[in-house]
Amino acid sequence: MAARRLTLLSRAYCHLCDDMRDALAPIVAEMGAGVVELDVDADPALEAKYGELVPVLLLGDVDDGLELCHYTLDAERVRAVLGK
Repeated sequence: MAARRLTLLSRAYCHLCDDMRDALAPIVAEMGAGVVELDVDADPALEAKYGELVPVLLLGDVDDGLELCHYTLDAERVRAVLGK
C-alpha cells in the first residue's frame, strides 16, 4: 500500500496555500490520510528547493516524498495515489 501521509509545504502569507489546504481537507478525511504541514520559510533548504513552487503537496516525507502537485491541488491524482 502507498504511504498514507502527505506533506504540504506552505507559507503563512500564501492564499494559494490556504486554497490547497481547504481543498485537501475533505480528501484526506475521505481517504484516511494524514497531513504534515511545513512552512518553507522556516527552513532555508526547503525555501531554496520549493520556495517558487509553494504550495507543494508531497506523498510521504519531505526528504524522499513524491511531488503530487504544486500551486493548485490535483485532486484526481491525490485520490488515485491514496487509493492504491
